[in-house]
Amino acid sequence: MVSPSEEASCPICALHCDRDELKAHEVWRSDLWLLRHHPSPAPLPGWCLLDSLRHIGGPISFLPEEAQDWGVVVQRASQLVLAVTGCERVYVIAFGEGARHLHLHLIPRSADDPRTSAWKIADLYRDVEAGKATSASSVCVKDWLLRARALAPSLLS
Repeated sequence: MVSPSEEASCPICALHCDRDELKAHEVWRSDLWLLRHHPSPAPLPGWCLLDSLRHIGGPISFLPEEAQDWGVVVQRASQLVLAVTGCERVYVIAFGEGARHLHLHLIPRSADDPRTSAWKIADLYRDVEAGKATSASSVCVKDWLLRARALAPSLLS
């Protein structure tokens, strides 16, 4: 059970109320889920997050309809990342410690980019966050978002 104070202080719940941020990064949403591009500084174009709209810590707290829909949404969101980026794989990672609100990282893995290989992706994330590595350009992210938003209705609806 989530306490009201935990939900009130949740950065993901706050983000879901920030219309400007969502306008800039939202790819798709349903009644249960929100797919958004990683905010700036984004480690890679196509690095997305799939959030539960309801404040929950993880799958252990799913309602029946969330549990039933989860696998299909993760699969289709991953297919979208793959289709738009042209990557070979999509890594799916969730820890839930930075923000205790279910948000799943969908990360494009490209064979021609060694920074995206296995756990090196975590190093890239930390390096971009610390300013030690260059983030994805805003132009590339905006282009990715335009293409993803155009394709999302056919893959995710």
